[in-house]
Amino acid sequence: MNKIEIEIDGKKVEAEKGATILATALTAGIYIPNLCAMEEMGFIPAACRLCVVEVEGLPAPVTSCTTRVQPGMVVRTRSEKVDRLVKTGFELIMSVHRLECKDCPAHKNCELQRIARERKLALKPKSFPKIEPDFPIDDSRFDFGLNPNRCVLCGKCVHVCNEVTGCRILDFTQRGMETAVSTFDGRPLSEQNCDACLKCVEVCPVGALYLIKKKT
Repeated sequence: MNKIEIEIDGKKVEAEKGATILATALTAGIYIPNLCAMEEMGFIPAACRLCVVEVEGLPAPVTSCTTRVQPGMVVRTRSEKVDRLVKTGFELIMSVHRLECKDCPAHKNCELQRIARERKLALKPKSFPKIEPDFPIDDSRFDFGLNPNRCVLCGKCVHVCNEVTGCRILDFTQRGMETAVSTFDGRPLSEQNCDACLKCVEVCPVGALYLIKKKT
């Protein structure tokens, strides 16, 4: 048998052997905040640290994207400790995120907005000083652009561009607070040998990579 049963938030859930708690919960319609995991593509960086849950018998919360299900496992997606960790992680991300929702192509389809809505968190937290990123926007192509000021450094686009499509155009540049997603060699997107598959745009959770509307 490839199926096992676990419990999430008091609900009995059928899970695939070897699957992560995150994938199992999402399949069962139980939401856990997440920005970076793509288990189906073999990408689980645990970078956002928002998918933490409590597992009965473990001494501390764990990232659900890296924790595999076990028969009889009991999981809680909400608790005082979990909620505090998620809130802190979310506020840290938002403290360096340029908030321009109305002008963002991901408006109303943004994972940050969903997390804020599901967990009743403020998009403009006051716990940390706001640092407005000011990276150059690359809108040199006719079909899609890159605005690093919206980026949450989840790494999805870099993984897809390098490991899935093999185009090897996007990468992380700089370090520390200057870390951003850009082209591997620094040249504009329009000068890259891009096959316009748009998979990087598809996986971006926040509109940092976006389709450019055709002028009429």
